[in-house]
Amino acid sequence: MAQKHGPWTIQETSQKYENSFINVREDQVLQPDGKPGMYTTVKMKAGVAILPIDSEGTVYLTRQFRYALGKESIEVVCGALEENEPALDAAKREVQEELGITADEWIELGFFDLDTSIVHCPVYLFLAKQLTFQEAHQEGTETIEKLQIPLNAALQKVMDNAITHGPSCVLILKAGNTLSSGD
Repeated sequence: MAQKHGPWTIQETSQKYENSFINVREDQVLQPDGKPGMYTTVKMKAGVAILPIDSEGTVYLTRQFRYALGKESIEVVCGALEENEPALDAAKREVQEELGITADEWIELGFFDLDTSIVHCPVYLFLAKQLTFQEAHQEGTETIEKLQIPLNAALQKVMDNAITHGPSCVLILKAGNTLSSGD
């Protein structure tokens, strides 16, 4: 049965691939111009991105090998939400697992959509303050190096393309804007 989807009409849907993190779907559609077509979408688990910052203005980032890129990447702490897990709980879990950090103050900086054309994956952004450091508990797939740099240096790395990971770029820029405006 045909289903309206904004100006599109979905005539048929087929699941092309699915695992615990990703779902690839192919829809046979009527395009907004009325012509038949196909649209493929990817749905990923929602995610969190966390930028811990201490009272001196030092931020704590990760450097890790990223399989898909085939090279190391400098990033904020990121991770996926478990089913029915609140975003803040996931943020607290991820920053403790990856860097061994807990925080007494959490500032929500909104969310963004990873890619609005074919990917559905909201990423919730957090600034973590009033930090305490403990032992990290990284997953077996992670080889994470903790980097400590001033926020201004992180902002410059975004502008110089030394940090290219999308959620990291957005969060670092939002954090810089939020902290410079005194919010």
